[in-house]
Amino acid sequence: MRKEELLRKVGSLQQAAYVRPVEYQEGRAKGLRAYEVMNGPLRYHVLADKCLDMGELQYKGVNFSFLSKPGLQGRNHYDTRGQEALRSIMGGMFFTAGLENICAPCTVEGKDYPMHGRIRTTPGEDLSGSVRWIQDSCYLTVSGTFREAELFGENLVLRRTVESRYGEPSVVITDEIENQSFRREPMMILYHINIGYPLLDEGTEILLATRSVTPRDQAARGHEDRWNVMDAPKDNEPEYVFLHDPIPRKDGAVIAAAVNETLGLGLRIEYTSQNLPYFMEWKSTASGDYVIGLEPSNSSVYGRPYHEARKDLHYMEPFAKETNVLTFTVLDGAAEIQAVREEIRALGGETRKS
Repeated sequence: MRKEELLRKVGSLQQAAYVRPVEYQEGRAKGLRAYEVMNGPLRYHVLADKCLDMGELQYKGVNFSFLSKPGLQGRNHYDTRGQEALRSIMGGMFFTAGLENICAPCTVEGKDYPMHGRIRTTPGEDLSGSVRWIQDSCYLTVSGTFREAELFGENLVLRRTVESRYGEPSVVITDEIENQSFRREPMMILYHINIGYPLLDEGTEILLATRSVTPRDQAARGHEDRWNVMDAPKDNEPEYVFLHDPIPRKDGAVIAAAVNETLGLGLRIEYTSQNLPYFMEWKSTASGDYVIGLEPSNSSVYGRPYHEARKDLHYMEPFAKETNVLTFTVLDGAAEIQAVREEIRALGGETRKS
């Protein structure tokens, strides 16, 4: 819709689209700052005090994201204490793991690295939110800078922009990571994208062109044939983690999707894979922990000790920069679901129910 046409129909643009700074007032989330964004039927929250990670995503009132049992929360004293991090990993639509470690906590050469790293609970600097017109396009933008640093240690900076355009059910996340130290620095990053009920339900499919599906451990072994379809909840069922070898498009982009044909809705995920050669899937059918996580990464699910042992830990040179772009697009209706199904199937590999 052209700018003039839209403004004829609304008193304030906030009837249709806005970016609002908010602060939560109770429970573990008390004091947590965020931005609430409405883009027509698309609503989402990005958390200013937690790396501008997306806490929730809704479309026409339907929730797409997962929230773990501890619920929405800000930074806690136990966030970076080994396995205690399980009490602060709330999920959300996605959270950012890194920048010195991903996955399991570990100790390397006497230095502790917490579960999924520290950047996910890092508050922002230079924060801003805006709604602006560029010709006939209305852009809703949130941005900020996040620093993971230590005296005599690393100085890694992540600059993030989260943006959508009115009339389009998509959100684009653009990250620039810079090593601002004067030494070569390890850098690990994983985007932990979490699909939850009701988009995730029995029969929800994960679409991905993948060359291979490898179980992480004994718990996942034997479940590979069901990697791409969600099952009903089961009490106390262990989590399954699978390692994929995704097939990118010719331009290097990887596409994945979660589709619920009963609801007629889905979520298409596209990301630039140049700096993210790994892709993991976290599938939990456990009652109360019902979630599928899709995880593009620059490192393996086995974490820092694995790469240290293999001597292939990813490094950044002083003042080097890397850029990652992820796009989340809502699929509405059978035609859009079928289109992405065909798009992914054309890439080859394993894409359908077993």
